[in-house]
Amino acid sequence: MTREVTPAVRDEPEVSLEASLRPRGLSDDEYINQEKVKANLRILIDAAKARKEPLEHVALFGPPGVGKTSLANVIAHELGVPIRVTSGPAIERQADLAAILTSLAHGEVLFIDEIHRLPRIVEEVLYPAMEEFHLDIVIGKGPGARTLRLPLPRFTLVGATTRQGRLSSPLRDRFGATYRLELFDAPSLVKVVKRSARILGVEVEGEAAREIAQRARGTPRIANRLLKRVRDFAQVRHEGRVTLAVAKEALGALEVDEHGLDDLDRKLLGAIVDKFSGGPVGLDTLGAALTEDAETIEDVYEPYLLREGFLMRTRRGRVATERAYRLLGRTPPTASATLWEEAQSTEA
Repeated sequence: MTREVTPAVRDEPEVSLEASLRPRGLSDDEYINQEKVKANLRILIDAAKARKEPLEHVALFGPPGVGKTSLANVIAHELGVPIRVTSGPAIERQADLAAILTSLAHGEVLFIDEIHRLPRIVEEVLYPAMEEFHLDIVIGKGPGARTLRLPLPRFTLVGATTRQGRLSSPLRDRFGATYRLELFDAPSLVKVVKRSARILGVEVEGEAAREIAQRARGTPRIANRLLKRVRDFAQVRHEGRVTLAVAKEALGALEVDEHGLDDLDRKLLGAIVDKFSGGPVGLDTLGAALTEDAETIEDVYEPYLLREGFLMRTRRGRVATERAYRLLGRTPPTASATLWEEAQSTEA
């Protein structure tokens, strides 16, 4: 099932439309929020341009959909250089990475999304490339093997990951600058919605923009996606103008509530409450009950539910909180206080 509130990138037509909404510079009216990151990055870029040197390698951490890819493109635009875009899973062999590195121009930005998913044997090729700008190629096998060293142009690697802990220490240490991008607050998301509406040519009332922002889970990618769906709804049924009433009607049809939860989020919480008496329940058991992969539950569903206090993660399993019971219209069990105290004391 397609989820409007998933922070993942969609298929090609959706990606192309999202690309049109991406910022092109570091100015406040283009790249919204992340003020500390922008300030530090501006100094880094200006210093590199003053020295007429390529920018140091940059690592970007943060949840999906908060603007890591956009920021990589902004960096290249601010430097006035091309950008080459790829991802960790797409680089399967050392030869794949070697082909990319040897084709880079001087000063060019190489952006690797999900860099934590690079195979270890491929990652090792990056070490001398990042540090000394050369590529070591082994020719032959056995005792007769020899190493050929190829010089590389000085380039800037921008690596993005949602899993900072999965990035190996040798790779992490080779980045000259590291920035963490945070989820957006509601006022910043309202600015995102209004900016995107201008680009899309959609008339959106201020209250409607706030309603969309409130349900976007702190993520500009989701805010833009909800705006596009509300735009479709308004165009077909309400002559194209997005009012508060239209936004609420459209978001209701999408089953995205005022907390940003969709039907699948509520089914997960409902399964814990109704089938497993509020928990604790293990991931595999929960996945079987929902006919969903346990890794998908952990990576896609859980983070937002944990952050908003609908779910607790313990060593014994997942536990629904009192807030989850209220959301579902259920009465918490009389033993819930003891259960939650125990869950908090053993939280993983």
